[in-house]
Amino acid sequence: IIPVYPLPAGISNHLMLSLTQRAVEACAGSAQETLPPSIRLEHGLAQAEFAYRNIHFPDTFQALELARQRLTFEELFYLSAGLTMLKTRRGGGSGQAVPSRPQNDFLALLPFPPTGAQLRVMEEIAGDMASGRPMNRLVQGDVGSGKTVVAAFAAWLAAGAGYQTALMAPTEVLAEQHWRSLSALLRPAGIWVGLLTGGLTQKEKRETRKALAAGEIDLIIGTHALISPQVEFRRLALIVADEQHRFGVAQRAALAGKSEQGGMPPPHVLVMSATPIPRTLALIVYGDLDISVIDQLPPGRTPVETFVVREDKRQRMYGFVRKQVQEGRQVYIICPAVEERSEEELALAAREGASPPMDLKAVKTYAVQLQEQVFPNLKVDFLHGRMKSREKEAVMAAFHRGDTQVLVSTTVVEVGVDVPNASLIIVENADRFGLSQLHQLRGRVGRGRHQSYCVLITATRNPESMARLRTLASTTDGFKIAEEDLKARGPGDFFGNRQHGLPQMKIADLAGDMRLLNLAQEAAKQLLEEDPELSAPEDRPVLERVRQLFAATPDIFN
Repeated sequence: IIPVYPLPAGISNHLMLSLTQRAVEACAGSAQETLPPSIRLEHGLAQAEFAYRNIHFPDTFQALELARQRLTFEELFYLSAGLTMLKTRRGGGSGQAVPSRPQNDFLALLPFPPTGAQLRVMEEIAGDMASGRPMNRLVQGDVGSGKTVVAAFAAWLAAGAGYQTALMAPTEVLAEQHWRSLSALLRPAGIWVGLLTGGLTQKEKRETRKALAAGEIDLIIGTHALISPQVEFRRLALIVADEQHRFGVAQRAALAGKSEQGGMPPPHVLVMSATPIPRTLALIVYGDLDISVIDQLPPGRTPVETFVVREDKRQRMYGFVRKQVQEGRQVYIICPAVEERSEEELALAAREGASPPMDLKAVKTYAVQLQEQVFPNLKVDFLHGRMKSREKEAVMAAFHRGDTQVLVSTTVVEVGVDVPNASLIIVENADRFGLSQLHQLRGRVGRGRHQSYCVLITATRNPESMARLRTLASTTDGFKIAEEDLKARGPGDFFGNRQHGLPQMKIADLAGDMRLLNLAQEAAKQLLEEDPELSAPEDRPVLERVRQLFAATPDIFN
């Protein structure tokens, strides 16, 4: 049985194998046994030396499996132990007790009755904030389930007790949208809502920062600009992170530090995510948070009809766009690329083995082509992340007002943008996107009272890609889609490059090793119940390994 290694250029597998053999001979014998003996025996796990020798040079496949099981278990065990310690540490300190208020006073501000799921989550939040311990809660809800209302409730509670709230959004477009909707909702209750993004003028930023430091702003909504050193709060007691998978643990910690600078206890943290994650995985990824799920959509939301369409139906699809616009609706067209690639870029991509299809729809070029050749009588505009904030704002505002009928965009509109009159979203080269991302994009329509549609255009002949797209067309259940996405792409891709400060797994596969993950979580929980600080001599090696595993983000243990 010969091991096969990932190889850097110029190194053969034979050379790597002989080097590894020498390393294993020299080091395996001195491998320290870090798992407590009781855990190792209870789960029938091999010894460390056996595992290191047999993961590289096993005599049998059975020996290889025993080695893999041992190393996978210990990796998941240290991860679970670290996250449990993190949760205990955060929950154990004393936080700002925010007294509850009659819920009906808040409900009177809403233009519609909330769902039972929203009311349940509001109660959980009120309980957390009044407990005197810092809240660390994740609110998961499918696209359009009304997470923003729940965040508004938490900010309303904080403001009622004289405290400030910071809401961090991943994009300026979304921050501005939250600012508009939350100002309209909360101003009647005397709550002042401010906005702080990179796109404001220096004067506007200065004035906002001044009002924030003086305590005149109750709820500040912003992007990463909120973390900058010049931003100071008077009495920050609540942090809301929207679309958590775009913010790391370290960024939450940086914002939390601002309340402690002002001599306040650690703030309450509410994290919102519209990327549904299978529960077992959520317990690992958000192991330091309590989890609430909003599993009901507001009444009157009609499911979006989804179709997978091949290139030969393109003209019919353009006809459907015209029909929607004639009925007074608006249309999004989503593209994977911003601009045409230059000859040099295409040559470089080919050299690196990545040869994208030449017909990837590019936003600017495609928008011009549609305006001139396909929809000369309609107003077509485009939007992408590289535009200046003011330009983006103007484009989005025009679409919001209904001045623009067709908006060609990158996935910059993926998160939270709300235009109730948009009833059709078309995704070009749909096979280039992950299922969860396509589900997010689909959530941009179906927000008004009109029947809405999502059309996925693809030229792929790959049966797996087609099967994935058909999964999306067959269900609107975000959790089901997330399970499929996870199976297809594994957790690394599932969370993109945005691994919230979580250590990268070397051998464990979070999706494939669910049984071991459950056992490891249980074992870690049991050990920490008996020895919360891992201070017993036989548990010290576990503490060392946990510190090593989280070495890249040590600040989350401070």
